[in-house]
Amino acid sequence: MTSTTTTLAHRLNRTVHIDAPRPVVFEFFVNPEHWASWWGSGSTIDPRPGGRASIRFPGGVEVSGEVLEVHEPERFVFTYGFAGGSPIPPGGSRVTITLEAVTGGTRLHLLHEFADEQARDEHVQGWRFQLSLFANAVANHLHRGAAAVADRWFGAWADPDPASRAAALEAIAAPDVVFRDRYSLLSGLEDLSAHITAAQRFMPGIRLARTGDARHCQGMVLVDWQAVDASGAVKGTGANVFTMNAEGRIVSATGFWNG
Repeated sequence: MTSTTTTLAHRLNRTVHIDAPRPVVFEFFVNPEHWASWWGSGSTIDPRPGGRASIRFPGGVEVSGEVLEVHEPERFVFTYGFAGGSPIPPGGSRVTITLEAVTGGTRLHLLHEFADEQARDEHVQGWRFQLSLFANAVANHLHRGAAAVADRWFGAWADPDPASRAAALEAIAAPDVVFRDRYSLLSGLEDLSAHITAAQRFMPGIRLARTGDARHCQGMVLVDWQAVDASGAVKGTGANVFTMNAEGRIVSATGFWNG
């Protein structure tokens, strides 16, 4: 592996917030399966100093590098160069990832150092795009059970027992969870549970059931539902948008009725 150029005078910096705990985020640099989930199929990582980093972009473009530093869970450094030698030769640039634990997740600092200004400029949009893929890969892993959480939310709305309903909501939602729809503007588990009691009184026998897959993007979950009565007849349809926190709990939910 060609050693990193010693004069890397041109720097690209980017900072993004990832809604996930720092140890979870760090795994996406050292776990081969997670590494490939945001770089692309066939990308590999040997997460030790001197280990090989391999990236396969769509279209067959390949990047190779050498892992320089692994300091779990806050720092990961590797060289970055194109197998074909252009625009950066193997070992011709260096990427430093620093992870900072912050309230609500992790702040990721990217520093990519180049010997050539033009190569640096060519990678500005690339990192903007790639870190977006990274954030989605982390969120997809963290919230892989989002559909089940939505089902438990709808199940709590159909539970007539206040005690078991409160326990069910506490298991999936933040204490200060916010719920909004055309008939609701609520904050907190106690207010939410009391509102559900009223909803059951004015809409007896109605329950919500998820239809289709949950659609997820970086902590936002979109779920379609049907409102059905005790006989199973559909009385209405709609959708909920859930916001999930770094612990996988619902922090807000907004309901929409169709029509």
